Amino acid sequence: MIYAVWLPLLVPFLAAPLARRGAEQLPPRVAAWSLTVLSGALALSATAALALLTLAGALRLPSVARFARLSPSLPDVGPPATVPAAVAAALALTALCVLAARGVRRQVREVRRARRESGAVPGAGDLVVLPDERPDAYALPGRPGRIVVTSGMLRALDGREREALLAHERAHLAGRHHLFLACAESAAVLHPALRSLREPLSFALERWADESAARATGDRALTARAVGRAALAARSVRGPGPGPRRPRLALGATAGPVPRRVSALLAGAPRTRAPLSRVLACLLLASVALSAAAALDAATDLHTGVEIAQGERPPSPPAGDD
Repeated sequence: MIYAVWLPLLVPFLAAPLARRGAEQLPPRVAAWSLTVLSGALALSATAALALLTLAGALRLPSVARFARLSPSLPDVGPPATVPAAVAAALALTALCVLAARGVRRQVREVRRARRESGAVPGAGDLVVLPDERPDAYALPGRPGRIVVTSGMLRALDGREREALLAHERAHLAGRHHLFLACAESAAVLHPALRSLREPLSFALERWADESAARATGDRALTARAVGRAALAARSVRGPGPGPRRPRLALGATAGPVPRRVSALLAGAPRTRAPLSRVLACLLLASVALSAAAALDAATDLHTGVEIAQGERPPSPPAGDD
């Protein structure tokens, strides 16, 4: 166990750079799903590894050993190195769980506050127009989802550009893109190496919505112009006061590297770049499989050690014995 349990903690440092490179080779929707599943799987495996290290050390405490009915003649359920490692793992696991819980609570609080504020303004269907001169627009998750647009943003665009902008925001709601972001945020808290995946995931989600808006309007140039003008308006106009408070999980058309998004829209429909994408995909799948398998192997090893210490299974004979 002492060897396998470290792999889930180390694999993300190798997988994250590969994932960033691989996301550039894939269509936006595939890239978003790949980054989310990868970050979630690696974060869960790393958290399981910390929990296993903590449990292995806890079983060496006399009170825990008596509670688990471990035999005093077979007290060891893992190598001695797990004792100091367990202390560090327990501290890290506690801190990460607290930070993750606080992050989730903050996200929920922000969304609820924004929904209260938008609910106080009359709207038409899923559209809420805030009386604010500062241009902004974003998709607000919830039931039902809402598209929040300021009066300043509506004045900055013409009629067709507004149509493209609203199609972009509706794509965020239809695709439940806030759940992708929530998963990435939690994964980034649980393992520091996964923080580098938040930016490419956010870009992939915006590109996904861009492509959906281009299909809805039937005009890629119009969508590119709407995205560009909305971003310019949001960056150039500054009014008094703090302006609308957008939740972290609320995606908007003005987010991310807008010049790259505009260039991608004007370049045509996205395509997978083979064979590099296939090689990177295989490496990423291998990293996820390795991380999950190592965590499972460590858990199996620990379970076997507990059964031996409880007298439910005879100890394995040393290698070479008949």
